[in-house]
Amino acid sequence: MGNVYKHPQVIRDLIDLATYIAFDNIDVSDKFLAAAEETFKQLAQTPKMGRRSEFSNPNLADVRQQAIKGFRNYLVFYRTRDTDVEILRVLYGGRDIEAILDEDLGESS
Repeated sequence: MGNVYKHPQVIRDLIDLATYIAFDNIDVSDKFLAAAEETFKQLAQTPKMGRRSEFSNPNLADVRQQAIKGFRNYLVFYRTRDTDVEILRVLYGGRDIEAILDEDLGESS
């Protein structure tokens, strides 16, 4: 099993999403955070379980995505590095994902 590396923005994403969810239900917010961590662990065990994202920017060609278990509208975007997993972002699926990742990662790969 590989290691999981989270970009600093991932922590901010999780805090922002959990805070948003907590406005409706604090218990669901806690479950979301636990489910996100569980998804990260699953990705470390099976890095190819997420589907390859279909982005037009070639710098994003190796980015994969996986829904958080129980929260299918929230997506983990990641890359695999040998046996390790690099978590890039956790985003709500209704947003313009490619524009966000393009801004974050499009210039460097």
